[in-house]
Amino acid sequence: MSDNSFFIQGLKEYGFDPTDEQIEKFIRYYDLIIEWNEKINLTAITEYKDVMIKHFLDSVSIIKAVDMSSVNSLIDIGTGAGFPGIPIKIMFPDIKITLLDSLKKRLNILDLIIDELNLKDIYTIHGRAEDIARDPKHREKYDLCVSRAVANLSTLSELCIPFVKPNGKFVSYKSEKADEELEKAKNAIRLLGGKVTSAVSFELEDNIRTLIVIDKTESTNKKYPRKAGTPGKEPL
Repeated sequence: MSDNSFFIQGLKEYGFDPTDEQIEKFIRYYDLIIEWNEKINLTAITEYKDVMIKHFLDSVSIIKAVDMSSVNSLIDIGTGAGFPGIPIKIMFPDIKITLLDSLKKRLNILDLIIDELNLKDIYTIHGRAEDIARDPKHREKYDLCVSRAVANLSTLSELCIPFVKPNGKFVSYKSEKADEELEKAKNAIRLLGGKVTSAVSFELEDNIRTLIVIDKTESTNKKYPRKAGTPGKEPL
């Protein structure tokens, strides 16, 4: 049995008081990721302690930037191996969560993991954000949109803000202080009906992490997002 004191301590430093069941779910989640990683690439980080810190603790660091008690519904764009959506679900079991990814094989594995961890009210959707954001079932339907996807903030904003209800939030997880990126994305964020309200930086295992919080102040113009591929090639 691995020593999990470092992980429990990390959660406590964020203000969590994790139950044994929650810790067991994280351990099982780790085992499942590693098991499936041999068949399909889910993560390049595979060491136990690294995954617990760099993926799981990082995912739930959202608590540093958002009052999660006001969040009922969340969508995770470009979820990959389920980050940050599944760790958030483990720590906040009452939030209804949707995981969106463009790779069906990955989502098939996430469905198995969700089942195995006995998580309720968490769903996967296969598709591109540009297409799904135009679906009335998902457009402006979420209190919170999160993404740890690697893309510039202008592109991510166009992919994510259309999913957020007016008065909801979009939080982008970034791997460094993001002042320059924020400056470049200001126009895009404004066009999409958003406003940057904070950028919370902190250290995690000697790495600087930044959570950029964007409030949705008004409805997104129907012309956004533009067609699939355009936000990445020609950021607003």
